[in-house]
Amino acid sequence: MIHNIFKHKTRIKKPKPTQLIIADIHEKNSLVINQLHKSQEVNLEIKSLEIGDYIINDIAIERKTVSDLISSMINKRLLRQLNQIQAYKKSILIIEGNLDEIINEEDNMGKAIRGLLVSISTNSITSIIRTQDYQDTARYLITLAKQQLKPHQEISLHSRIPKTINEQKRYILESFPNIGPTKAKLLLKKFKTVKQTINAKEGELNEILKSKAKDFKDLVNS
Repeated sequence: MIHNIFKHKTRIKKPKPTQLIIADIHEKNSLVINQLHKSQEVNLEIKSLEIGDYIINDIAIERKTVSDLISSMINKRLLRQLNQIQAYKKSILIIEGNLDEIINEEDNMGKAIRGLLVSISTNSITSIIRTQDYQDTARYLITLAKQQLKPHQEISLHSRIPKTINEQKRYILESFPNIGPTKAKLLLKKFKTVKQTINAKEGELNEILKSKAKDFKDLVNS
């Protein structure tokens, strides 16, 4: 029996890893769940959740349509739910639907919604995502789930890696608050090196850093 040595072996494709999305049982009849069921990119589990509407890894997500947002804000249920999701390392409030028509008004409801959004953004660790409809909400949840599969990478503070010595010295100084390219150049022109800039006295830095000289020295010495 002669075997065909030129015959290509069939490659078995490994299934792509998928992230689990846990949805609260109260969401089971929502159109968002229907969209997630159709997706091949995530695994979906529906069960009773004490906190949040969706859980992805260590992230709790509360989903509100515009009408639900208003009613839950009026009966104070929203504040309780937002407090509960703080138990998770990360939390997100998804607002689904056209909110602009309400928040652009100068009536009491518009002011209340604007105040709520500002309060959430400044007084809690909860992020706000606004979506157009249930399909858009499902897309965001799938994207969030897929991102959890990727290894965490620190965000670079600079757009490119400096090559020359002078660029590297400016790069270091520009990492300090309130020091941009112009001030970094002036500091190096006056003090020549990064070490001498850091060791300079506050009075010597005043010429270039003005009122920020003290902040610079406080940071260096902290």
